[in-house]
Amino acid sequence: MSSIEEFFKGHIPVSLFDENYTEKARLRQTELTKPLGSLGKLEEIAIWMAGWQKKIKPTVGSANCLIFAGNHGIAKKGVSAYPSEVTIQMVQNFKNGGAAINQLCSLAGLELSVIPLDLDKPTNDFSEKTSMEKSETLAAMQCGYDSVPSSCDFLVLGEMGIANTTSATAIACALFDGPVESWTGFGTGIDAEGLKRKISVIKAAQMLHGKSFSSVESILSAYGGREIAAIVGSIIAARIRGIPVLLDGFICTAAAATLTLFDDHFLDHCLISHLSTEPGHMQLARKLQKEPIIDLHLRLGEGSGAAVSFLIIKAALATHNGMSTFAEAGVSGKG
Repeated sequence: MSSIEEFFKGHIPVSLFDENYTEKARLRQTELTKPLGSLGKLEEIAIWMAGWQKKIKPTVGSANCLIFAGNHGIAKKGVSAYPSEVTIQMVQNFKNGGAAINQLCSLAGLELSVIPLDLDKPTNDFSEKTSMEKSETLAAMQCGYDSVPSSCDFLVLGEMGIANTTSATAIACALFDGPVESWTGFGTGIDAEGLKRKISVIKAAQMLHGKSFSSVESILSAYGGREIAAIVGSIIAARIRGIPVLLDGFICTAAAATLTLFDDHFLDHCLISHLSTEPGHMQLARKLQKEPIIDLHLRLGEGSGAAVSFLIIKAALATHNGMSTFAEAGVSGKG
């Protein structure tokens, strides 16, 4: 079985985008019974999918939604409106089928897997020491790497972890030198005093760990949670196999962004599903030059925005694959 460490040593090649299939898919779009470009971003999504799946008519026959859950030591600093026990309780709710993501996955036809990572052992308070040792970080990444099913042809990612917007904000600000005050949001719904504490905690962590990191593992060890590291591992596994990825909101995007330390173009196989209400998310999306598919003012997490956006992915493929061409329909093309 391949490993994250082998990948970072350069021993495992990654799948590349196929421009040949992109051009064939683009040509098909010009022949469908509609004005050219009239389906807007649906056309762009279908063409992008063709390049990664290496099919003129891309499919989502086995789409998986992975929700990683982790607990954060930073939660004890009062940066969330909820205690860390809620992570465990929500994971049970997922397993019982009672959460928003259960309903959305059922609607979208996504196979849901919930993967808790040592919930009884929170990471360290990263304002006082590194969140994880390197070995812990690599183990969490390996868990994510191994969690992508062998049959998967489309991957949707989400998370659950009380206080993980604090972790994600610290990561984002370190990666892109973002001002903490304007990149930090209310997360689960903290009040103004809670926001001040959150900003103060992140600044204290920056004083301790700095903002300059040379590797994915180092920034995740400093500020990350286990679920954030696992998301990174699953993104790597998907890139190796050429599986398109739909990221949920701020947490998933921050996790993915750490891979730019490895390769500026590593996230070419990823789309951002929706724009979170967290202020740092818009900044991250701009830095990564990725426009979120939808903006419904969502801030729930747990893959909810990604599951909704997956319905749009399916719409893009349904029109691309199922529409008749002008010739097939006997319709006159543009003169």
